[in-house]
Amino acid sequence: MSQRPSLAPHVLVVEDEPAQREMLAYNLEAEGFRVSQAADGDEGLASVRDDPPDVLVLDWMLPGVSGIEICRRIRARPETRNLPVIMLSARSEEVDRVRGLEIGADDYVTKPYAIAELLARVRAQLRRVRPSTVGQVLEFGDIMLDAETHRVTRGGQSLKLGPTEFRLLAALMEKPGRVWSREQLLDRVWGRDIYVDTRTVDVHVGRLRKALMAEGGDDPLRTVRGAGYSLG
Repeated sequence: MSQRPSLAPHVLVVEDEPAQREMLAYNLEAEGFRVSQAADGDEGLASVRDDPPDVLVLDWMLPGVSGIEICRRIRARPETRNLPVIMLSARSEEVDRVRGLEIGADDYVTKPYAIAELLARVRAQLRRVRPSTVGQVLEFGDIMLDAETHRVTRGGQSLKLGPTEFRLLAALMEKPGRVWSREQLLDRVWGRDIYVDTRTVDVHVGRLRKALMAEGGDDPLRTVRGAGYSLG
């Protein structure tokens, strides 16, 4: 399978019915998402831990650990507390829908469902956690990044960024103030399946910093010694 650009949002599908799982994965990949699959609860929890997704599509009824229990454990961990979860279930009763939402699901979709509706719900969750991946304009101070046109301006002046610097800035602008380690930036910007030395991150941060300050202004990038980088 070819490596998708790492800016592509990552969706994990946890579904024990092979036909349903494959259909979801096929349609999500056709829309440009990077998709991981898990067939049971234990595999799903391992996938969330080892390769954290941007959105989790989670079946309620699973062998082993149930979808409800997975959701409960995800919400209990600080590193996954804000992971968007879309719960799939054949249970259509209001009491089940309420239970799913109360346990921490962000959305609840009843089977059978229209694939177009599910894709729309995935995009809606991405607008909250990774707005650049759905074409939204990001702003931080006088910096503006248009993900759809791949344009970056600062103080109204267009900046010239390479594709790696653009993806790096998009990741930083999605979560201003967050300190990203070099390893986390490698995963987000270059992708988990590509080997790149962590020093490469420093090189590209340097290039990004130079581009952002080409027309003057303060340095918006913060180097946190021993930890990584942050915007603002």
